[in-house]
Amino acid sequence: MSTKDAIALLAGAIIVVSFVGTAKTSPATAASPLGNLSGTLPGLAPIISGDDKAEARGLVKRLRVKRLGPNTGYARTRFGENWADSATGVPYARNGCRTRDDLLARDGREVTYRSGSSCEVVSMELTDPYTGRIIRWRKKDADEVQVDHVVPLNYAWRMGAPRWSTSKRLDFANDPLNLLPVDGEANEQKDASGPASWLPPHRRIRCSYVTRFAQVALKYGVPVTAADKKAMLAQCSA
Repeated sequence: MSTKDAIALLAGAIIVVSFVGTAKTSPATAASPLGNLSGTLPGLAPIISGDDKAEARGLVKRLRVKRLGPNTGYARTRFGENWADSATGVPYARNGCRTRDDLLARDGREVTYRSGSSCEVVSMELTDPYTGRIIRWRKKDADEVQVDHVVPLNYAWRMGAPRWSTSKRLDFANDPLNLLPVDGEANEQKDASGPASWLPPHRRIRCSYVTRFAQVALKYGVPVTAADKKAMLAQCSA
């Protein structure tokens, strides 16, 4: 295990412990994807330095290229029940909380829980990485914050996920490395797009976004289109 991985896992463990109780008031400071290989650190901090951009480009260059396949047979249920705590091979798996709540608690500030629950998030403040706006979220307006799959489920399906085992698809859908709470409208605009078709409106975060996209794709063996790879490299140019 690399030093970066060890630090990320330790920090993630600290964050998980802080979830217990009725409120989590400690600030969620966004982490660079380059130091967050477990996905347990919050947010998506910009990649700024030349050395870090070069590291990011190195990740993107490792991606296999393939044409986008057909959508035949795709359904959300192919990746398991929506946000169910039933994955086995990823952080937060089987901790008794729904995946969405795990991610809201990871990235939110001033997080509060439903009375009597240490899982169900009912309010928080989020700095949305995709738009840069601060969202003061309440559960009654649930769709204002949506949890995005950085590499969309439908994209993975069209790139080979029909041949995966059920457990691998379940892990992919619930892996915190592939999940970001974001502005709901921005997430809906993204839909199942790759980076050639959609990038976060907040330009400062785009290199970090494609780096996270590459990390997930490499972890699960998901190819990308030639256009997507070209667009990804352009976001982290020197």
